[in-house]
Amino acid sequence: MIFQPQASAPTTTELRAAPKTTLVTETGVETGPEQLAELLTSLRACTACADILPFEPRPVVHADSRARLLIASQAPGTRVHETGISFNDASGDRLREWLGMERDVFYDQTRVALVPMAFCYPGVQPKGGDKPPPPACAALWRARLLAQLPNIRLTLLVGGFAQNHVLGKGSVFDRTLDFERFLPRFFPLPHPSWRTGQWERRTPAFRAQVIPALRQALRAAFD
Repeated sequence: MIFQPQASAPTTTELRAAPKTTLVTETGVETGPEQLAELLTSLRACTACADILPFEPRPVVHADSRARLLIASQAPGTRVHETGISFNDASGDRLREWLGMERDVFYDQTRVALVPMAFCYPGVQPKGGDKPPPPACAALWRARLLAQLPNIRLTLLVGGFAQNHVLGKGSVFDRTLDFERFLPRFFPLPHPSWRTGQWERRTPAFRAQVIPALRQALRAAFD
């Protein structure tokens, strides 16, 4: 599947020069490019979890009000923390291969919003593996940010934290294989780690059924 890249996200100068496009949702929230830009500025300066993070906070998020695909994941890893680019690691390579999507489209904010459950790297657990995303992060920012993304047609729930937040507790792998139950709004996927690679090799239905349906759902979202 080949996606053609679109125009890049607007600059601050372009936002100031553009016609006003502010809308008011049914809940009374003003939405538009300027409101989103202001929210992202505040989010990227957030230090609410500084006392529990291993490094200085560096919130990582990619969003534009024109995006049609939302990728909801868990939290940045070390490489994402270092580079400030979501999924800029081996797990991102695996996810993009699942999607059949090149990097230039994946990082085109006018098409794809990358919104994890927590925006900063949470650190490592004592027995290994990254710590879970702090719930306070989603409570503080998530609803406000999603309200500024009115054009989302499909949300990929990548990993257990995103799935449990939206769908309630359940099995990541069972939901992935039962993806049709959540369409057309959501498409559950496992976290694209090397551990998932082992499950993928043991589960031929993932390649035979899930991946083709995933790419079809993406085509429908971008049409």
